Amino acid sequence: METSRRTVLASAAAVGLTAAVAGTSYASAARTPAKELFGKLADGTKVYRWSFANGGTRMKVLSYGGIVQSLELPDRHGRYTNVSLGYDTIEEYVAGTTFFGATIGRYGNRIAKGRFTLDGKAYQLSVNDGENSLHGGAKGFDTRVWDVEPFTDSSGVGLRLHYTSVDGEMGYPGTLRVTVTYTLDARGDWRIDYAATTDKATVVNLTNHTYYNLAGEGSGDILGHELTLAAARYTPTDAGLIPTGELAKVAGTPFDFRRAKTVGEDIRVSHPQLVTAKGFDHNWVLDKGITKRPEHFATLRDPESGRGMRIATTEPGVQFYSGNFLDGTLTGPSGRTYRQGDGLCLETQHFPDSPNQPKFPSTVLRPGQTYRSSTVHSFSAR
Repeated sequence: METSRRTVLASAAAVGLTAAVAGTSYASAARTPAKELFGKLADGTKVYRWSFANGGTRMKVLSYGGIVQSLELPDRHGRYTNVSLGYDTIEEYVAGTTFFGATIGRYGNRIAKGRFTLDGKAYQLSVNDGENSLHGGAKGFDTRVWDVEPFTDSSGVGLRLHYTSVDGEMGYPGTLRVTVTYTLDARGDWRIDYAATTDKATVVNLTNHTYYNLAGEGSGDILGHELTLAAARYTPTDAGLIPTGELAKVAGTPFDFRRAKTVGEDIRVSHPQLVTAKGFDHNWVLDKGITKRPEHFATLRDPESGRGMRIATTEPGVQFYSGNFLDGTLTGPSGRTYRQGDGLCLETQHFPDSPNQPKFPSTVLRPGQTYRSSTVHSFSAR
């Protein structure tokens, strides 16, 4: 029997009062986000952390990389925990290669050999994943300090993050002006709205790289989480995790999540694609395609805590990554190490390597156009 969110949040309010007494700066209702110094980069640039809450959901976001450092949700008993993987210090984020919680750009996912041709001109990008370019290159948007504008209005409470990527940065053409808006509404839903304009034809594919563990970061693996994906096809990859161009059916394969099943149910099946990626690290082709408004495509649930998450997006694809390369060498805020499968990502996106795949949805943005993409995360506990 499902417990109403109102009941859970009433219980959470009592927990939140205790936390407030203990010194936590959160409030349950919407308020202006609070700003504090998180650390400094090697060149002295200050990095700030913004804390805000609404509708029973709590967030902490860094100006460095637009990183979601913490996403706190109540369980079925109203007890809060951080369900996103991350670090305690700016030094760890700068040294890290996992993209924990980061805003990804200029191009999310991989571009083969870091090359593409646009309007007859060839471009060479920063290569940082073997021979390929991954998540915008060695100094992608995840490594940049963003200008942050807090807000509280009729839509909720949140942050508008601004960054200008100059022409030629990481090899990409055009000066790209980007705004990423994080909003927590009165229901506690977390909405991400991306917008970008350019002065020269370029390619754009923005996403967020939060690793989720609905039982709590550092609590163990996510293999028992139940996942549903409304996708009848996925894009198989080569050994470098570059799509082959095929839109393969999920039916009869470990990639079929059209009905809820645990992440771990088929993850060790001897399927060539699972062997290559050491688990799930693939793009699912969403049945809904590109939409003007976010439409539901995924449900994730942790049976132990009762926490659940539904995701809606305007994007045509999602990269489901099962944390295959976490190897026990990284330590989270809980003081516990992250091992393989201790978190998962659901990165809404256009398909990987789209600039080189004419059958895939285009990621080209031209002057006079505005790139827009939206994703909404809705939370529950039962």
